[in-house]
This record gives sequence, structure tokens and C-alpha cells, in this order.
Amino acid sequence: MRIYLALSALIALLLAGPSAAVETSAPVRLKDLVRIDNARSNPLVGYGLVTGLAGTGDSSRSRATTQSIANTLNRLGLNVDPALLNSRNTAAVLVTASLPPFANVGDTLDINVSSLGDARSIAGGTLLMTPLQGPNDVIYALAQGPVTVGGFRYDAFGNLVQKNHPTVGVVSAGATVEKRMTTTVLTEEGTLHLILREPDFTTAGRIVDALLGEFGNKRQGRDILAAGPDRILVRLADYEQMQMVDVLRRIEALTVVPDLVARVVVNERTGTIVSGGDVRLAAASITHGDLRVNIETDYLVSQPGFVSRTGGGVRTAIVPDTTITATESSSHTVSVGAGATVTDLAVALNRISATPRDVITIFQALHRAGALRAEFIIQ
Repeated sequence: MRIYLALSALIALLLAGPSAAVETSAPVRLKDLVRIDNARSNPLVGYGLVTGLAGTGDSSRSRATTQSIANTLNRLGLNVDPALLNSRNTAAVLVTASLPPFANVGDTLDINVSSLGDARSIAGGTLLMTPLQGPNDVIYALAQGPVTVGGFRYDAFGNLVQKNHPTVGVVSAGATVEKRMTTTVLTEEGTLHLILREPDFTTAGRIVDALLGEFGNKRQGRDILAAGPDRILVRLADYEQMQMVDVLRRIEALTVVPDLVARVVVNERTGTIVSGGDVRLAAASITHGDLRVNIETDYLVSQPGFVSRTGGGVRTAIVPDTTITATESSSHTVSVGAGATVTDLAVALNRISATPRDVITIFQALHRAGALRAEFIIQ
């Protein structure tokens, strides 16, 4: 029933032909089509301890955990032998975060905490102060706080109840930025690089046309060109380099109609078919039929009526009785003219009551026959 509803929703969406076409060709802001080179997030990672666990932490086999506890106590003025420590209330964890571009000192970050040893659960624990480093081994943030876990695990006398992953948690706003990562938007030549999120030659050309209409070209040192389907180069004039906020605001506000790639995505698990772009079909004829073969076997007991006193090899036997029936429904033929869309085909298949699996098989056959002029993706 759920698969049938998914197909029905898809066909209902495809039936909205004119409105869907208008929505597809609607202009999109450059802010949603491109990103600025070098203005990206950077991963951070650190090693820490989660304490306060109710006996669900690392066992004594995790030597790294006991050694980390001893090192922490040593920094606090206590000298304890690691061999004398019981770490069941503590777990060694890895802490990860993402440092966004233009983050300033004092900003807070959400962090992810995952168990590194053999802890059963880190629910209810508190992360001790953990430095977070970048790829260059520089500390950019400090993390600390109570861990929130979206699951649980309880076991006793061989019985186990678990939901989700209790060894992974998050700390909302658990890290504080201590060092600002420098983000350089312009190159040394004063050029701004705009990177397309979906590289495309046609879209890149339309973006250049929109930029030329807004700023002009080769005026007081300015130059705008497309270096490829994925990159737009905007060389700014000297006075514009001093007004970067205003220039980027004007660039992000421009709208462009992106060129969509003809693409059909099929999910065989759910029976969902989604088409993007202007997907066209070549002339094709589809014959759809249904052949069902049913095999039933009954086992009968054969009991002889006369048994010789001397045996004679006569005995009771089990005889299989097999019945095979084949039922074939009438075939339906669907003709699709050249230039028809996926909408037209979906409506035609719906009229002959094709199942979602049948629709997927038909689309696969059309793609192999060369009649489906689109990129075909099967998930």
C-alpha cells in the first residue's frame, strides 16, 4: 500500500504539467548556485574523556583510558598509578566538530562525541575539557559539557535492550572557538573565484552574462570570465576590493535560470521514480502483460490393500500429486510518440494499472533501448 501511494503521489505531481515546468525554469539566486572559493568549513578533532558514567564506561582492558585518567589527575596535582585505577565510570572518546568560515573567537560550535574503547554507553556522561585541533595541529577550539545520547542500552543476566547507538552523542554549543582561522576571499591579483555547486557549461555562461549585466566588463580593471564549467573568475577593480561586502551582496542577489540535466532516479526498494529536467522520450511501443505460474503439490499416502505374509517388498508409500496452472492476463500496449515526456508515460502506465515494479522495469527497458534520453540512476 505504501509503494502504491508513493507511485500515486508521483503521478499526481507529474500531472501538474504547466506549473511544474514553470517551477523548474524559475530563476535561482547565485547565492544558492555558487560558493566562494576558500570560504569553506574545516574539520576539527580531539581526544578526550567522558566521566560520570553508571558503570558503562571502558573496562580495564582499555589501557589508553586508564593512562588518560592518570595523566588528567597528574595535571590536577594527584599522582596515581594507572594500574590501580578502575575506569568503568569513564570512557575515552573522539570529539569532532566543523569550524565554519568567518568564525570568530568566542563563537560556539556543536560537537559530536563517539566512544573509542569498549564502553557500553556514554549516556549521562560529561565531557572533560578537550582541545580540538585542525589538520595543521593548531588548537582552534576547546570542548566541554554534558553529552546527550539519542539511545540507551541496558543488559542484565544475559538480557539486552538497546535503542540506536548509545556510544555516540552530541554536545550542543559544546565547543568555544579560541583561534580564528583566516579566510582569504580574494587572490593576490584581486580575483574572486566563484565555484559552481553543480558544474555545467550552460549555467556558467548564464552566470557570466548576469554578472556582466550587473557590473560590466573591463571597466577600470574589472574582468569577468568563465574558466570552465565549475569556476567563474571575477577580477575586481581597486576600489571594489575595498568594498567587498557590497560587491558580494550584489553578486549573491543576482538570479539565473540554471540549466538542468535530464535525469531519472529510480529507487527499487520503495518503488519511487523521480525525474528532473526536461526528460524526453523517443518513439517507442510498450507491451505490458502478466504471466502467473502456480505450482501446488499434495502428498498422498498409498496404503496397499493386501500384504503378503512373507513380506514380498510391499509397503506403504507417499506419492506426490503436483498440479501446475498458468494464468496469463491480457496484454496492454502503450505507444509513446517522439518528444513525449516522463509525465505522458507515467499517465499512460497509470491508465493500464501498472504496478510500481512494472513501471520501474519499463523505464529500465526504455533506457536500454535508447528511448529514454536522460541519465538513468538506480538506487
